[in-house]
Amino acid sequence: MSDIMIEAVDVSMAFGAVTALDGVSVQVPRGSVLGLLGHNGAGKTTLVNILTTVLPPTSGSATVAGFDVASQGELVRGRIGLTGQFASVDEQLSGVDNLVLIARLLGAGRREARVRADELLELFDLTGAARRPAKTYSGGMRRRLDLAASLVGRPDVIFLDEPTTGLDPASRIGLWEVVEGLVDDGTTVLLTTQYLDEADRLADSITVLSAGRVVAAGTAAELKAQVGERAVHVTLATRQDAPAAIVSLERHGLAPVLDEPKGELRTPVTTSADLAVVVRALDEAHVEVAELALTEPSLDDVYLTLAKNKAA
Repeated sequence: MSDIMIEAVDVSMAFGAVTALDGVSVQVPRGSVLGLLGHNGAGKTTLVNILTTVLPPTSGSATVAGFDVASQGELVRGRIGLTGQFASVDEQLSGVDNLVLIARLLGAGRREARVRADELLELFDLTGAARRPAKTYSGGMRRRLDLAASLVGRPDVIFLDEPTTGLDPASRIGLWEVVEGLVDDGTTVLLTTQYLDEADRLADSITVLSAGRVVAAGTAAELKAQVGERAVHVTLATRQDAPAAIVSLERHGLAPVLDEPKGELRTPVTTSADLAVVVRALDEAHVEVAELALTEPSLDDVYLTLAKNKAA
């Protein structure tokens, strides 16, 4: 099998006069996470629907686990798991019965289905609630059960379409840890999300969609570098020290910018090691510092700069 587990090449999707996707290409190696970012209507869910064989593309091609999504849909479906934006478990059934039912539908025998259900309940810390109806579960528990259900068939590839929507912070972090464990075991994940911290933590690479087109792609660090730079922010204890501080910083090859109303110096830097250079320069100038901080662009900056702009 190929080391590329998900690949879309120039995929487009039109619904009448509306173009949902316009020449989108993505590639996800085995055992990695692709984060798909974009505002509502950017095309994230449409791409997931094509890759999971729910929709055929209008044009372009895509493969999952080495199989064509248009002509080999059954083979694709046998190798994937999907968790949508809302929990899809049967709330009238218990947690264990939900998982056993899915395993039986996938062809497992009665004993094999129960063993697999017990494995997943333990993995997702649901053993204590295994016999309770799913309708009594908290939101976080239902999402964990939903993700467990997508893993019953031991898929090679998992699609997570905004899986932590509506969860409290503790439940989100718990779900992140489960996903990280799956990836460590070699599972490939495509994650759509609007939570920038989620993509920053989980994704090995990120694709930003806007109006159905790819407007940026790369690692989190690469995308951050496109929209900003690291900088050291220095608040001076005495504003009159600004000229001496600027001279000393420039002597060390830096380019400080003074915000006079705030009495703050902003000095762009290349690496975090440059923080020491700033401190040394200020010390040589005998400048007293009230506050000093190293900042860098975040994925929020990427989102605001790229994802909300329509592709040119």
